Amino acid sequence: MRRMEPRYLEDYTVGEIIRAGGVTLTEAEIIHFALTYDPQPFHTNIVAAQESIYGGLIASGWQVAVLAFKMLVQAGLVGAASQGSPGLENLRWIKPVRPGDTLYPFSKVAEVRPSKSKPDRGLVRMESWVENQRGETVCSFVSTQLVRRRET
Repeated sequence: MRRMEPRYLEDYTVGEIIRAGGVTLTEAEIIHFALTYDPQPFHTNIVAAQESIYGGLIASGWQVAVLAFKMLVQAGLVGAASQGSPGLENLRWIKPVRPGDTLYPFSKVAEVRPSKSKPDRGLVRMESWVENQRGETVCSFVSTQLVRRRET
């Protein structure tokens, strides 16, 4: 695992887009994640999935969102100056992700603002989405990160 460099509040620019590299999900990865975290039949059982409204195995939306965030962190979305997040908004699973689909996460910096009550930090609001190999958006969410400011 690579060492995360600090990325302070002042290092973010509204409009900046971070793009992570692609990752292709396999049938085995989808089933393994689902058996551990989201054991619904259309995620864990090929036969049951074929008989579902999806007509085949699909990845858990949680798997897609978590994988996207991991990849965006690795691409530099947040750094060692991150202090976590108070949560997500508007998490949407727009299209099913199937075995063999390649996911490409993106995040756009929508807002950067210093905290009014805690001058050592600020908030970065990010609009994120995940596209498949056909350029279709399969997942989207908005997050806010608490980020340290540079010492002045």
